Amino acid sequence: MLYYLYQLADYGKETGSDFLKAFNVFQYITFRALAAGVTAFILSLVFGNWVIRRLISLKLGQPIRSQEEVHRLHELHGGKAGTPTMGGVLLLGAVIVSTLLWARPTNPLVWLCLFTVIYLGALGFVDDYLKVTKKSSDGISSRLKFALQCVLAALITWFFAWEPTLAPQSAQLYVPFSKEPIIQHLGLFTFFLYLFVIVGASNAVNLTDGLDGLAAGCTATTAFGFAMLTYAAGHAIIAQYLQIPFVYFSGELSVICMALVGAALGFLWWNCHPARVFMGDTGSLAIGGLLGVVAIASKQELLLALIGGVFVLEAGSVILQVASFKLTGKRIFKMSPLHHHFELSGWKESTVIVRFWILSIVFALLGLATLKLR
Repeated sequence: MLYYLYQLADYGKETGSDFLKAFNVFQYITFRALAAGVTAFILSLVFGNWVIRRLISLKLGQPIRSQEEVHRLHELHGGKAGTPTMGGVLLLGAVIVSTLLWARPTNPLVWLCLFTVIYLGALGFVDDYLKVTKKSSDGISSRLKFALQCVLAALITWFFAWEPTLAPQSAQLYVPFSKEPIIQHLGLFTFFLYLFVIVGASNAVNLTDGLDGLAAGCTATTAFGFAMLTYAAGHAIIAQYLQIPFVYFSGELSVICMALVGAALGFLWWNCHPARVFMGDTGSLAIGGLLGVVAIASKQELLLALIGGVFVLEAGSVILQVASFKLTGKRIFKMSPLHHHFELSGWKESTVIVRFWILSIVFALLGLATLKLR
């Protein structure tokens, strides 16, 4: 919306007004990306307290889990049942408003990302609402949730196949360190790749959201990494220099990525230990799905696994725990996801959170370092 203010610069050139000429900065993605980040951060701070009070008044508290888990986690955290959940509405609201204000409205990838955020945010909201109203950890069934995520993946696959500018690259598969795609045309497997990325990222962030500020902090570093990647992928000269695929429209995604950075940091203000609000599935499912779509749009699907390394570790620990127990009857970790294993090993909650944040920063830097190793 504010993008079109750059037209005032043309009027300034005609009238000789230096003040109006300054509006030329609204053309630049870098300026609007930073502005989106600041706007989202401020929105999260300004409306955070109001959202928390509303959630408390609606009695949307954190639902309890199974009795065994409640007992073990109560010993660690002193009990967090009753802390308002569904705080993802604050985070996602800040992202959506900031993106609408600062992103170029004619960019189709921006609208695709906003659609993803709203779709998965609504799915998470219903899931959280059912958990709260039933006062249990049972929300939408896993089968229905997966089916709805499959629908989203199908829509996104159709979009990339239909968009003429993006279609030629949509079925290609790139890997880090490679200058050229290792597969030129995935065909029908394109859908399964997109499904794996979107569902995997969405659920991985959801699993990470188990400690105060853990998911929000890791979201900020991962989103910042992709803000750099999308800007590079959307800039023909930079993409050619770094020998990464140039993807038309993708540069504008750095605006929505920086909006996510700002919103995550602003949400962290309220979500840091001891948390006053949890993002719930409302926020975590949408964040993961958004990161997955951004990775697909910039043709860096596999690099998401490195930049979002903490999310991968968390999801991987759950997969290994379940597989080990079913195959051998033994557990690898004291409890999954991974952050609970370290808590039960004697680490304080704040220690786990900060160390995982450090790992997230390292993973993001490693992912960006691959740009020069091609």
